[in-house]
Amino acid sequence: MAGISFVDQHAFSASPARHSRKSERLLLFLFLFSLPFVNPWVRGDGVGYYAFARAPLIQHNLDFTEDYRHANESFRGPRLDENGQPRTFFRTSTGHLDNHFTVGPAILWTPFLLITHAGVLLARALGSSVAADGFSSPYRITMALATGIYGFLGLFLALRLARQYVAERWALFATLAIWWASSLPVYMYFNPSWSHAHSSFAVALFLWFWHETRSSRSLAQWLTLALITGLMLNVYYANAMVLAVLAVEALRQYLPAFRRDSLLCTSVIPRVPELLLRHLLFAVVVLVSLLPTFITRYLIYGSPFESAYVPLRDWNWFSPHFFAVLFSSNHGLLSWTSILVLAIAGLFLFWRWEPRVGTPFFAAFLAFFLFISCYPDWAGISSYGNRFFVSLTALFIFGLSVFLDRSAHFFHSRKVALAAASAVLVVLVLWNAGLMFQWGTHLVPARGPISFSEMIYNQFFVVPRQFTTELQKFLFKRKALMKQIEDRDLQQLQNKPPPP
Repeated sequence: MAGISFVDQHAFSASPARHSRKSERLLLFLFLFSLPFVNPWVRGDGVGYYAFARAPLIQHNLDFTEDYRHANESFRGPRLDENGQPRTFFRTSTGHLDNHFTVGPAILWTPFLLITHAGVLLARALGSSVAADGFSSPYRITMALATGIYGFLGLFLALRLARQYVAERWALFATLAIWWASSLPVYMYFNPSWSHAHSSFAVALFLWFWHETRSSRSLAQWLTLALITGLMLNVYYANAMVLAVLAVEALRQYLPAFRRDSLLCTSVIPRVPELLLRHLLFAVVVLVSLLPTFITRYLIYGSPFESAYVPLRDWNWFSPHFFAVLFSSNHGLLSWTSILVLAIAGLFLFWRWEPRVGTPFFAAFLAFFLFISCYPDWAGISSYGNRFFVSLTALFIFGLSVFLDRSAHFFHSRKVALAAASAVLVVLVLWNAGLMFQWGTHLVPARGPISFSEMIYNQFFVVPRQFTTELQKFLFKRKALMKQIEDRDLQQLQNKPPPP
């Protein structure tokens, strides 16, 4: 082994060393190279998310009738009757169509869509026939590109965070591996109208800014952190669990502060009133930044606190699905995206050896895991892997980078370590690509459990035979392929056996 102790207590101290920009430039180059995979498709849950951007922009209201009429059949069918009119039971008490999806993605899309809308209006004034309705290609392409950009920014911030504790090569390896061996590509490219890529960005921004300011946070930085927190919650409610990072930080501050006040001694430790004031201001700004959620909930449901999801009282608080969330064939986190085994192991190791930062990070993962385990729809219904955990992409990149860095100490040379890591990660990426292909083309069901034996057979004997042909269709005949995929999805829904 190399001459570095595997349990070196200082191995993960944040490094002030200057980093090169090579990894960042490579990450940007690969992102630009991946843009042809962006799929300007508004489908499923994405109809609800995109409606919060399109309806106010085009119609200046929250009437989602046209959004539901333009939706894919599996989304539109239950909501509209044979005449294309909304069914009565999808109306809320305020007369609006039900739309329980979050408003955060629309907030992030809006700056891009405003520019596109202005361009479309200008083009129409010059004689173009492109529709300024929010459904035409310029709008959908803009939405999909914006989602890709936010997904990339989340990766970029995660890379910058991870390389403060590990060698830059391992931070880069981890970023590339989680990018392509997790559920992220499905929601960054294939289903860009869903919220998960935005969520990965918002959480990465929160973790990065918290880490940058953790040693001494000014009032302005507290207010900035609160605005980031509000964005994170506007995008995805479950991201509230990431605030475990702040809970651990606060606990560490209040305990010595109480002792300081009781001993009446002077020190650099803040007093309890100072801490309370900072946290009160933080909470107030978070609530103010959540106004987009509160206002849209009030207008649609008549109450600013109505989420329209399963009420908390009906959650599985006393019978959480811990094992199933991780290992079920019904979108288990580790059974579908096995690279996360290494990432979670890395988070655990980092918690053991660098608890000042590792404890908040690991607490955030555990809180999120507990939350999803208690959620009645923990499998995500139509989901690639367990899509909820895409929010934690930055944590997984961090954990994997630590695992790779520590594992490298078992090898006699850097070249051997790089070769071994490359081989393992390439296999995991290729496996994930094959499984994404199966899920996207409905070789395995998009909803419910799958047969592992069938999936493994497909990986070795079906995917290699069909992959090239389907990839060419995706790149050059995408509209026809998307119609084919939607038809397969409808067929599987119709053939689904009734629940017991």
